[in-house]
Amino acid sequence: MALISVITPSFNQAAYLEATIQSVLGQGFPGLEYIVVDGGSTDGSLDIIHRYQHRISWWVSEPDSGQAEAINKGLSRATGEIVAWINSDDVYLSGAAARAVSVMQADPRLAFVFGDAITIDARGNLLGKLKFGPYALLDLMAFRIICQPAVFMRRSALEKAGMLDASYHFLLDHQLWIRLARLAPFLYIPASMAAARQHPQAKNVAQVAGFGQDAFRILDWMCSQPDLAPIVTSHRSRIEAGAHRLNARYLLDGDLPAQALKGYRRALLLNPRFTLQHWHRILYAALSLVGGKGLASWYYRLRRPSRSRFVQPDKPSSARQDR
Repeated sequence: MALISVITPSFNQAAYLEATIQSVLGQGFPGLEYIVVDGGSTDGSLDIIHRYQHRISWWVSEPDSGQAEAINKGLSRATGEIVAWINSDDVYLSGAAARAVSVMQADPRLAFVFGDAITIDARGNLLGKLKFGPYALLDLMAFRIICQPAVFMRRSALEKAGMLDASYHFLLDHQLWIRLARLAPFLYIPASMAAARQHPQAKNVAQVAGFGQDAFRILDWMCSQPDLAPIVTSHRSRIEAGAHRLNARYLLDGDLPAQALKGYRRALLLNPRFTLQHWHRILYAALSLVGGKGLASWYYRLRRPSRSRFVQPDKPSSARQDR
């Protein structure tokens, strides 16, 4: 049995797939089991997989129904005590696997751990940093999002919680984090562990409306759960505001500032203090409407780090579109 298993789901992601594979194999972690589940790509992805197949524990290329099915297929094959998945347009940062394993071995109660991340564009330019914190179950229920490629799970906890729910297409990971967090403690690691890539085909750019729809579905689901419903009742204004705030955030990322401001307005009416934690996003949306792209871009440049080239992890010694 492997100590850690990593799954990469992929479909027609040849532009980014090799960097993802290199970042996994480049972890240099002994006993790492690597599984690649391709959905029947026709863009040259299989040539890339073939180049690394001697270091891939198991792989397949066949049609599937999407990201959730592909990940679940890989997770069902995984033998590691600790499991994770990383999409074929994201990359691990150096030492991510070793750090996660060390923390989880030190505390066998933990269902999962998560760290910080950076964001990069299609060409590998640094866009920003994603900082999180020591969240609790209530934070997840209030739609405080963590970065999926920076999450590592205990397989025994996953087996109790169940695999990804394939009826969710955008927040399928977040719904799983809530199901895990209701069972056992989880822990924040204050270190950058992954790079999440933003590009025109990514769901968080091309299909932004779907995230809000999934958030409200998760809210309805939580209200139907005997153990979660009382928490929703006790913290309804914050949790509902969180759903609207998340919806607005993704609409803004999708360059829909007018719709985003409507979402922020609903969130403000429910819970002003919680919503105003996103004051800079609300201001950016307002500037986009009042002053157009130029004024909003000026404000964006003030807040963002200067663009620099992200250095990909070293290649192993031998040789998302988010689905």
